[in-house]
Amino acid sequence: MTWNQWYAFRSYFRASLWIVPFIALLLEQVTFRIAYALDARFAWVPAWPFGLSGTQTALQTIITLILSFIVFTFASLLVAIQVASGQLTPRIIATTLLRDNVIRLTVGLFVFTLLFALGTVARIESTVPRLVMWTAASLGLISVMAFLFLIDYAARLLRPVSILWRVGEHGLSVIESVYPRPSSAADAPRAQRHQLGAPDRIVVHRGTSAILLAVNLEALVAEASRVDGVIEVVPRVGDFVAAGEPVYLLRGGGSAFDERKLRGWLAFGHERTIEQDSTFALRVIVDIAIRALSKAINDPTTAVLAIDQLHRLLRDVGRRHLHDEQISDGAGRLRVIFPTPNWDDFVQLACREIRLYGAENFQIARRMRAMIDNLMKALQESRLPALRLELELLDRTIERLYPLPDDLAVARIADTQGLGGSSSAG
Repeated sequence: MTWNQWYAFRSYFRASLWIVPFIALLLEQVTFRIAYALDARFAWVPAWPFGLSGTQTALQTIITLILSFIVFTFASLLVAIQVASGQLTPRIIATTLLRDNVIRLTVGLFVFTLLFALGTVARIESTVPRLVMWTAASLGLISVMAFLFLIDYAARLLRPVSILWRVGEHGLSVIESVYPRPSSAADAPRAQRHQLGAPDRIVVHRGTSAILLAVNLEALVAEASRVDGVIEVVPRVGDFVAAGEPVYLLRGGGSAFDERKLRGWLAFGHERTIEQDSTFALRVIVDIAIRALSKAINDPTTAVLAIDQLHRLLRDVGRRHLHDEQISDGAGRLRVIFPTPNWDDFVQLACREIRLYGAENFQIARRMRAMIDNLMKALQESRLPALRLELELLDRTIERLYPLPDDLAVARIADTQGLGGSSSAG
């Protein structure tokens, strides 16, 4: 299995709801047989209080309850996904809901309990296996508790603040993995790429046009070191790559590069994922914000919650070293050129669209100003030009949108709550 096939399998495993119930099915088969085998050996197990008829009734009750739980859970989940994707953004389905382990494990518990109860009721004849029945009863009770917990958990999960927080958490993890080094005062603006001249060889994308999801950088560095060459990755993670477009520019190694391996170190898919895409979390949060600012929904408070998470992500990424497009080997020789977003990319993504769609709202204008002011105080000097530009654009926008001096004065106040956290100008 190549690296990109393993990456696709792992991503599918993490985002598929049916995987855990299927594993639960296999575990139930093993557990059921072990419980039956040990039943006669554990004499200390308390006697089952019901007779044959009562036991069958109890098992039928468990089966009916679990079937109801499963049907209700899946039906509610489908409705919740449709509502949440319509009100927030469809991209939260793959990034949060289907990846939630609590939902997956709860459904797996229901399937495990259902099959265990079915297996028990099918094998009861003249005697009642004590250990098996106590296990089935315990699983039924746990499933009832899990169902009640799931209702509360799902209600909290689908709140906009919870979705935004989870996307922000994923974004912080990706930013840390893509930019592991902290920034320092000595960091200069990103240098120009080495002028390496024309490539010796160009590798193009074959097959179906798709989006670049991930790159195996360690393998690329090893391959470039092996042939003493330089590999330049043309697309950035998250870019759409059409069939026939260049994906690699190879220099120094010529035909010594193994093209089959190079292709196996690029993972493509039909939609962007969050694993290596450092700006995708911001993209999802911005989508939620501008959806909330649309005239059809008109929910600026949700947009303020989105800006809270953007503030958090920008504060983190602004403190990291973003100049790692040129990756060297252990000897310090350039081996891979891998394009990544810079600070201006992050700032523009976080600010431009929200300002365009929401500056006419007091909450958005004030919360954006508070975010920019805080970042300008917290980050180093090299980060400030992009922030100053966004602040200038915000000022120019609200001057155009607020003709009344009193409204303009209110819109110019920096307020971390949007509207209500500060009443003093300046």
